[in-house]
Amino acid sequence: MTSTQPAPHVTLHDGTTIPQLGFGTLNVPPGRDSSPERMAHTADIVGAAIELGYRLLDTAQQYGNERGVGQAIAATAVPRDELYVTTKLGNANHQPAAVRRSFDDSLTNLGLHQLDLFLMHWPLPTIGDGDYVSTWKAMTALVADGRVRSVGVSNFQPDHLDRIIGDTGVIPVVNQIEVHPYFANRAACNASTRHGIVVEAWSPLGQGHVLDDPAIGDVADATGKTPAQVILRWHLQHGHVVVPKSLHAERMRENQRLFDFELTDDQMAAIDALDRGPDGRIGPNPDTFDWVPSDATPNPSRN
Repeated sequence: MTSTQPAPHVTLHDGTTIPQLGFGTLNVPPGRDSSPERMAHTADIVGAAIELGYRLLDTAQQYGNERGVGQAIAATAVPRDELYVTTKLGNANHQPAAVRRSFDDSLTNLGLHQLDLFLMHWPLPTIGDGDYVSTWKAMTALVADGRVRSVGVSNFQPDHLDRIIGDTGVIPVVNQIEVHPYFANRAACNASTRHGIVVEAWSPLGQGHVLDDPAIGDVADATGKTPAQVILRWHLQHGHVVVPKSLHAERMRENQRLFDFELTDDQMAAIDALDRGPDGRIGPNPDTFDWVPSDATPNPSRN
């Protein structure tokens, strides 16, 4: 049975809409193998999220759990057109032919005929002469084929965005990047906004590091909310799409209860002031990140 108020939708520049609050599946459950046991566990967790009212589901080729997400979609009574499903291009699949092949594999794994959103997971600017433009062209061709409604990017810096847009004229609808109170990632956020790209925050709670900050605690005490709810509300009021993840139903419920309160301007400013700039980054730097899996070896520390 669903509970809490449904998440509002954000309109993307291509006219489609995306729920502002979704369910992330990195390490759901822990690990990245695609064993039947892990896929069944993934299906149980994602199924619980759908039952609670989550409609945006975010996975990736590199997470190794697309099949489990697909099993949850197949098992739910929620109509397909009420779900918004995202997956991301794996770092080993940047060649145009690999884009098409791996996308077909993702559709098969998810049991879908069409995907809502397909993201380039990382730009990998130091690999293959930094040719992420041809990768982007191959992804945009999938929209013309009708197999995906929208395409976007993840972990793109301002110059990465300028390059693909300048070379192709096609603007991503979403840039999914690391954003949380300790790392506001303002340059990437501002560049995204300048192009009309919606910012989607991964690691929106800073992998838990921000939850114990005294400033967050003060706002939580004043609002009668938990630190996680305060941080997620901060994201929503900045216009971000957020995809927190949890393995536990009660935490999933908590992460949904964001629409019956607002932070004041002073509270927003107090959280904004926690930004540590580059020192607050938890994940890899997109300008130098060059990890490409040679096989299916799990690598759970990287989004």
